[in-house]
Amino acid sequence: MQNTRNPFIVVEGLDGTGKTTLRKGLFRLFEGLYRVTPLAVLTTNFLDASVAADLVEGKYQPSADNQYRYLAALAADKQATATRLIAPSLPARPVIADRWLLSELAFFAVKHDRSPKETYPHLAEHLGVIPDLTLVLDISPEAAMERAAARSGDATRPDWDVLDIQARVREVYQTVTDEAAAYPALGPVVRIDAANDRATVLHTAWQALDQRGLFPELSE
Repeated sequence: MQNTRNPFIVVEGLDGTGKTTLRKGLFRLFEGLYRVTPLAVLTTNFLDASVAADLVEGKYQPSADNQYRYLAALAADKQATATRLIAPSLPARPVIADRWLLSELAFFAVKHDRSPKETYPHLAEHLGVIPDLTLVLDISPEAAMERAAARSGDATRPDWDVLDIQARVREVYQTVTDEAAAYPALGPVVRIDAANDRATVLHTAWQALDQRGLFPELSE
């Protein structure tokens, strides 16, 4: 059964797992088969100017003093993104988010020792748009960091892009996705082995979309 509108797809995973590669692959398939170019959004899109400063400070200078302001700013930014970008776009084109909720849950768990179940209601309460599918690219932190280090031009953060932190982030990803029913704003969740070659990863993601009837009707 095919979908009556275009899907909202989220791609999650550690840096170096192939999120950008998968997103580009999905772009090409949607363009080639459906003659439509998906809209790409990020986990933070700075659509609410009133919280922009809190978004920057909370991400790059996280502290006990700014964690609650950062959480509120993320919630406001995601609500604005859902209302102003995602929902209006879905009748015309798919939307693919490079990270969304899962990454934020992991950030607060690792940097602020706040459980995902504590953070989740603040982020999900006013979203209004739930992903049709969240794809989680899973690979060992060692392999992810090796891949990320091989890319040119990427900035690294010494308080985040280190093995022990990334290992903890992966643990949160696994814990949350194992209990996905407790986090309904993630939508259906599929974990993909990102150690496979990029063609296999793309094929697995495309199959997951097909199996859930998330493709629009093909035009004649």
